[in-house]
Amino acid sequence: MENFDSKSGFCSVSRTFHSLRPPVHLPPPHSPLSASQYALSLHLKSPWSDSVPALIDSVSGHRVSFSDFIRSSQTLAFNLQSLAGLSKGDTAFVLSPNLIQVPILYFALLSLGVVVSPANPLSTRAEISHLLQLSSPVIAFTTASTAHNLPQNLRLRVILLDSPEFDSLMTTTSAVKPVSRRVEVSQSDIAAILYSSGTTGKVKGVMLTHRNLIASAASYDAARTQRETPAVILYTMPYFHVYGFTYCLRSVVLSETVVLMERFRMEKMLRAVDEFRVTHLAVAPPVVVAMAKGDVTDGYDLSSLEGMSCGAAPLGKDAIAAFKSKFPKVLLVQGYGLTETTASICRTIGEVESNITGTTGRLVAGVDAKIVDPHTGLALSPGEEGELWLRGPPIMQGYVGDAEANSTIFVDGWLRTGDLCYFDHQGYLYVVDRLKELIKYKGYQIAPAELENLLHSHPHIQDAAVIPYPDEEAGQVPMAFVVRQPNSSLSEADVVDFVAKQVSPYKKIRRISFVTSIPKNAAGKILRKELSKTVLHHQYISKL
Repeated sequence: MENFDSKSGFCSVSRTFHSLRPPVHLPPPHSPLSASQYALSLHLKSPWSDSVPALIDSVSGHRVSFSDFIRSSQTLAFNLQSLAGLSKGDTAFVLSPNLIQVPILYFALLSLGVVVSPANPLSTRAEISHLLQLSSPVIAFTTASTAHNLPQNLRLRVILLDSPEFDSLMTTTSAVKPVSRRVEVSQSDIAAILYSSGTTGKVKGVMLTHRNLIASAASYDAARTQRETPAVILYTMPYFHVYGFTYCLRSVVLSETVVLMERFRMEKMLRAVDEFRVTHLAVAPPVVVAMAKGDVTDGYDLSSLEGMSCGAAPLGKDAIAAFKSKFPKVLLVQGYGLTETTASICRTIGEVESNITGTTGRLVAGVDAKIVDPHTGLALSPGEEGELWLRGPPIMQGYVGDAEANSTIFVDGWLRTGDLCYFDHQGYLYVVDRLKELIKYKGYQIAPAELENLLHSHPHIQDAAVIPYPDEEAGQVPMAFVVRQPNSSLSEADVVDFVAKQVSPYKKIRRISFVTSIPKNAAGKILRKELSKTVLHHQYISKL
């Protein structure tokens, strides 16, 4: 390719960054193939017997082998088709915590061409009503503890995942073989509708195709490493989130044993690592920060840990350094992705890449990117900050029923991420912050993530968040919400001085509020809107 920089992947003619990874050969796009079929075909590469556990319940210790997983998902698919009347193109709403039954259900539904639409079980009834309007499901799967959140006037069949009925659907076979009613799924068919705030803050239904999921599965397969024993991975991410949803496919592709936690608790996670000899963790940045600080990991045998995958939000350089200092033998892998990109489209791979501080890695095979000046619309060069635009096989089909949002987020086939980023001269992506979350101080732009990472490096700060605060003179000033470490006497002046010594004058924090916790979504992202709502009502805010 002419004018192509082999170090950065940047083409000066098209102003496009191309992946530096070896190409991944996807199946022909027009060949019938579901995402579950493709994942199971890659699973055949496994050097281990299917008697290896596919799933382990961290509380009960109950194990499901790969052979049982495959058999249960196939039986469930047949019974959902023949007894529940589900057919290709239907949508199934799933409202459940991380239970063993969930990945079995996902594989069954995907094999039938039924659209999977999972949601946060902690959603309110009003929120769920909105999601149901977006996805228009014909059936709902939930649990005894979450069923009450479904609207009372819901005219759908509801099946409880933790009921004898569902157990029977997974285990009871019919005289008629499932093969006789096999469904032909096209790769272009919608496989899932996941929920995202997108770039405007309004909840949208992200339509992911089987092709999108196949591309994601292929990228995991491309990063496969040789092992003597199966990896044991513990998810802290929920299955309804794109991170957990795609990892459901990944664990089958790579024949990993998955340890499930119904709900995340740091102590329970550490105990599970110790008890089940977990080799890998999939986490959000707050978990990395917490493990690196204080004595939270004391008393647990974490010697089995080989690696941690971190995504969903930027991880600061100081947090990375602190973690690597405390756990030098654990490979910390970072990635960048959105629900709209079927999870990670950039990730660090291997020891060399993981030691490059602050980056979320290089583009995965087949994905192209641009860095676009948000004011001029011009594509920028390596080292220059702008909005990240993406295209490639993992990019969503669009938002369900939202033509206006689709026309905004897509430009000539490129997905606008809304994230301020840059690529360096070696093709590594650095995420600065969300464009719409930048603080505008007297014409200067301040990234909240930069200040948050700095605050996280303070030994007496457990957690922190920064938001813009309206100011008549400056327009906006940075305001910090700070969670102190237990028994800490850290003062507002201490925090202000700590930051002021390390940043330019315009980046100084001008307001502070000490709080007991920072509101976050299931993926670990800070809910800045919730903090903004409390600003005017918080009586302990003092202007500095």
